[in-house]
Amino acid sequence: QVQLVESGGGLVQAGGSLRLSCAVSTSGGVFFKINIMSWYRQAPGKQRELVARWTSVGNTNYTDSVKGRFTISRDNAENTVYLQMNNLKPEDTAVYYCDGNIYTYSQGSVWYRGQGTQVTVSS
Repeated sequence: QVQLVESGGGLVQAGGSLRLSCAVSTSGGVFFKINIMSWYRQAPGKQRELVARWTSVGNTNYTDSVKGRFTISRDNAENTVYLQMNNLKPEDTAVYYCDGNIYTYSQGSVWYRGQGTQVTVSS
């Protein structure tokens, strides 16, 4: 069983920074490989939005509204993907989710989602 656990959300003033983490693990230490990791967000009353994406071949991409402010990266040793968010704006307020396309021998490549972490930016 693959688990994605997000952390790092919270309340911050406009202009501040937060770093979100998405830790990937498997039960029993089963081998896995992260193919793609994406951060999505969903604000109340709005559709879910792709914020940033990282792929195992080294590609990253961002939605226009966060370019230059957010950075997605991976710590191989920790099997954790980060979303560094700088110069936060009130419109960044949302629940942030990490979605990972994870490969295991038993399941192949499957998308998994974390539980979400709330980010609130005050003006």
